[in-house]
Amino acid sequence: MTIFVRAVRIVTRLSTLNCLNISNIFQLRQCQRTMSVKTSAYGSWSSPITSQLVSESSVGFQEVHVDSHPDHKDTVFWTELRYDEEGRYAVCSHTVGTEGFQLWTPRAYNARTRVHEYGGGASLVYNGTLYFSNFKDQNMYKQSSTSAVPSMVTQPDCGYRYADGYYSPKNGLIYCIREDHSVVDKGEAKEPVNTVVVINPNTGEQKVLASGCDFYSCPRVSPDGKNIAWVQWNHPNMPWDTTTLWTADLNDAGDGVVSGSEKEAAGGDNNSIIQPSWTCDNELLYISDKTDWWNLYHVTKSGEHVNLLPRDAECGGPQWVFSGTPYMVDPRGNGDIVMVTGSEFGVYNLNTKKYRTIDTGYSSYTYLNVGQNGMAYCVAGSPTKFSCVIQVNIENGQVQVLRESKSTTVDAGYFSIAKEIKWKTSEGDISYGYFYAPKNKDYKAPDGSLPPLLVKNHGGPTSQASSTLFLKIQYFTSRGMAVLDVNYRGSTGYGKEYRHRLNGKWGVFDLDDSCSGAQYLADQGEVDKNMLCIDGGSAGGYTTLAALTFRDSFKAGASHYGIGDLEALVADTHKFESRYLDTVVGPYKTDADKKVYYDRSPIHFVDQLDCALALFQGDEDKIVPPNQAEMMYEAVKKKGEPTMYVLFNGEQHGFRKSENIQKALDGEYYFFSKVFGYKAADNDCDIPIDNMKDK
Repeated sequence: MTIFVRAVRIVTRLSTLNCLNISNIFQLRQCQRTMSVKTSAYGSWSSPITSQLVSESSVGFQEVHVDSHPDHKDTVFWTELRYDEEGRYAVCSHTVGTEGFQLWTPRAYNARTRVHEYGGGASLVYNGTLYFSNFKDQNMYKQSSTSAVPSMVTQPDCGYRYADGYYSPKNGLIYCIREDHSVVDKGEAKEPVNTVVVINPNTGEQKVLASGCDFYSCPRVSPDGKNIAWVQWNHPNMPWDTTTLWTADLNDAGDGVVSGSEKEAAGGDNNSIIQPSWTCDNELLYISDKTDWWNLYHVTKSGEHVNLLPRDAECGGPQWVFSGTPYMVDPRGNGDIVMVTGSEFGVYNLNTKKYRTIDTGYSSYTYLNVGQNGMAYCVAGSPTKFSCVIQVNIENGQVQVLRESKSTTVDAGYFSIAKEIKWKTSEGDISYGYFYAPKNKDYKAPDGSLPPLLVKNHGGPTSQASSTLFLKIQYFTSRGMAVLDVNYRGSTGYGKEYRHRLNGKWGVFDLDDSCSGAQYLADQGEVDKNMLCIDGGSAGGYTTLAALTFRDSFKAGASHYGIGDLEALVADTHKFESRYLDTVVGPYKTDADKKVYYDRSPIHFVDQLDCALALFQGDEDKIVPPNQAEMMYEAVKKKGEPTMYVLFNGEQHGFRKSENIQKALDGEYYFFSKVFGYKAADNDCDIPIDNMKDK
């Protein structure tokens, strides 16, 4: 017993020594980490998240498709926006059971349509053949393999553009939206004409199936090939305002509508219908916001319209682009519908009326599709994961990443995680946003100091900010700036009532929410109230320009292809948005109406702007012409305020070339550093700043 006790004591003593050694090592490492962390002013931190990393290591994803032919059921397709290839769109594919992916679209082609100018829905696939619209000539092409040269389907030089195509296996035809610009070129109409057409993919022959409305979307044919559904709407509505769902019978050949069979199935009266489709039993499905939220409806054989999953959450979003499907019927005919509601990925069964969720590890999903192999595919992301194309096994929930949007080995210690916040704003309302605190494992700020805040405004304005990990935001936070990504009133994702709060109030409520959000964070002691800046692109650029002009919350701002003159936007923009402002600002008819537009246009009140402004613009922008940025720049420059203007050759609405994305990002950060007086780390920006006095 004595020997045993002594042995236990020896072991215990050794264990204690080991614990002490481990503890000491841990403390030593902590001490080394503390010693290696540098103290530097907020905004001046060196970061491995460079502008080059933001653009050249990444792609953007769109349009996930599955091949519905049984011989190709294990192949999924998606479109990549490749910033390092001058912003072209390339179609790629992956076959289950293989490694990696294949590139389809040859380098000389760009799978991008300009229907509605914003495009989307540029490609489709069936029986191993890819069909896509080519950006350069807007014709439809087909490609039979990755090594094949694409051949033209449609006739050249017709002035037609094509989008949102659907291949009917039963009829062997393509149904899509056609936008005819030849009528404008010939002087026969003031606007291009939109129609639903059917195209024979073998001969290129086209026939019009639906016409007479200003806009159409989502032509979808029933599995038996006998019926077609589509969505239509007229000026001044946008697709998130009032739309109607129509159906019609197709003739035996599938290339024409049976006369008199057209009927309105749903919609109208402040009801937004989006994304119709069909069940395997040829019953109609669609999304409607008639309950204040976009929910999924089923039209039963008896004609009843049933809300399948009543939720105060959105299934779907604003249809700025085509093809953003938030649900898809399982083609195996088991009654399953895979759907996304809010941040939830789930499966609803029409037969059992039961709903189950699948925990994918992600929180945002777009471009959903389902194959005959029991796999769902989509673009997914989360606050801790970059956007990627994933495959989800519907039966067991297993998730596989097929393609990541970012290729980076940057340590997680440089990433700031989004925190959703809300605050009180004008008229007793609540506004929302995502707050990102400064984060860089190599730096800390001097005691008692607070970071500068960059308030970001999304475009649209009928759109929303996402919490998905986004390198453009991390670029700023890893350098010691805080970021607030605002979902101001009018944003989607919070129901129709919140979305419609901006009606008649654009240029008022978006400003209120941006300014009150910045003030809220300053009051909470999160940011420096003397270093508040703001940026945004397109409609977010307008909010930026208006906030700098009409409010005094911010000391600097950066507008990316932003709107400075609302009246000029009414007079000189494309068809899709030509009446958009009727809703968010008001009619433009009487002198009183026009005064509202004038009074909310920053360009007319530059004398009130007493802070710094940077502007970045594409010279081929048809949505916001560059003359607006030029007018704003010249006015600010003349007034003596610090200003910067960069015009990018060959860019449209939104920058797609990696070198331009880099220059805009570095230029904005450099501009803010000069205004606020901190050193811009790792930044060799050579863009001149007018009226800038070194601090």
